[in-house]
Amino acid sequence: MIGSELAEEEEQRRKRAPWGVIALVLLTGLALIRNGSGEFDVGPPQPASAAAADSRVSGTVFADAPAPLPYAEPDRVRIPAIRVDAPMMPVGLDNEGWVGAPPPEDPNLAGWFTGAVSPGEKGTAVVVGHVDNQQGPAVFYGLGALKKGNRVEVARKDGKTAVFEIYGVEVFEKNDFPGDRVYRSKGTAELRVITCGGGFSKQNGYDGNVVAFARMVEVR
Repeated sequence: MIGSELAEEEEQRRKRAPWGVIALVLLTGLALIRNGSGEFDVGPPQPASAAAADSRVSGTVFADAPAPLPYAEPDRVRIPAIRVDAPMMPVGLDNEGWVGAPPPEDPNLAGWFTGAVSPGEKGTAVVVGHVDNQQGPAVFYGLGALKKGNRVEVARKDGKTAVFEIYGVEVFEKNDFPGDRVYRSKGTAELRVITCGGGFSKQNGYDGNVVAFARMVEVR
């Protein structure tokens, strides 16, 4: 049984996109909702300047940090501070080379990017979701309202829950997305939660992406 599990982990590593591929794709602009509606009386909350990530924190190994977990697909994501409790599905790259997103028809569905590690593994896991759809707000509509210290819980299919603590929330223009800063792994178990944000136009949709930076602080 152990041998088969190790073989599965090795297979998943082979499937992951090289860092350069991920950086190239995301530097061209990640559009989770290229046709988002954005037509609400009040748009999604945008990150406060005080919520910006301290670059010294990313990749830092804290004394009380739990050991990284082995590979396991995520099953559900919960962010209590913004009342997110959503099932997850795997997403990859679409035919145009963009990071895919869950079907927009289901507003309460998040995606795990299979080209990166699974949440809880050593490295940077990536979770994406829509900010809105034609009917109204979607799963990560409130992402920009998160504050440092808020928690993200990812329930995995191996029965474990990886708990991450937010240490930064920022919005970046799609045409100037800092892929190296956002995604590069320094060997710790980290998480990025991403949705659309910034300004909106009917012609081009949202012009930016809201990114929540988090590190794993607990395993349950």
